[in-house]
Amino acid sequence: MGFCKLLKKASLVGAFFVPGIWLSAAQAEVFCPAPASLAQVHVQRVVDGDTVRLKDGRSVRMIGLNAPETGKKGLADEPYAVAARQRLQALVQASGGRVGLVVGRESKDRYGRTLAHLYGVDGENLEARLLAEGLGFQVGVAPNVDLVACQRAAENSARKARLGLWRQSPVQRVAQLKQSGFALVSGQVSKVERNRGGVWIEVQGSLVLRIAPALASQFDSAMLSGLQGKTIEARGWVHDRARRGSLKRDQARWLLPLSDPSMLNSTN
Repeated sequence: MGFCKLLKKASLVGAFFVPGIWLSAAQAEVFCPAPASLAQVHVQRVVDGDTVRLKDGRSVRMIGLNAPETGKKGLADEPYAVAARQRLQALVQASGGRVGLVVGRESKDRYGRTLAHLYGVDGENLEARLLAEGLGFQVGVAPNVDLVACQRAAENSARKARLGLWRQSPVQRVAQLKQSGFALVSGQVSKVERNRGGVWIEVQGSLVLRIAPALASQFDSAMLSGLQGKTIEARGWVHDRARRGSLKRDQARWLLPLSDPSMLNSTN
């Protein structure tokens, strides 16, 4: 993820800050309440802040939540990664190890994990709870976008209160991009172009946001046309074209695909 370096200072206070979040959670607003009927599943273990392993062998990636990465292959944990995992463990334990599960419209990711929403015994959406406590970022990836609005509201409450990951702004300027991975990026739109490859939104010459042709109808065409010259904030997984060897002359180095309108906001 691209926000790791920006939050190193925040990680120093995380151990002291997060318990305060947990204590206030009981009084917090409940976002994304559960549907009337739910499949109940047993959790074997919590892998990290957005993934659990079920006793039936399935690995479940929670929809709408992107939590900080725990360290792998010798890398350090990202800020709040441990806090996110511990909080999810506490939520699962509070439900007696059983959670409600709603599988997404797209049921599997490229790693074979089940994509689903999880709910506690009280009917609360667990992704939204972590978002409301600043322990992950909301991300809407089509077609699994049914809870985008309420999950974004949960994140906005944490952002406003400067909880967890929002204690220090994780939003990068385009010039700060250094590596591929999940990022929140802001910058001024220099050009909007449409062609057979979809809609291309160039940001300060070095980042381009792409909306695939099949997804373009999900976006407000007039809003997209009026973005030139405006400052935007985008989120998603950034790809380094130079590293992939696909960077052509006069192309932006960084590519960020957009699959849902919630991934793009105009800030002016």
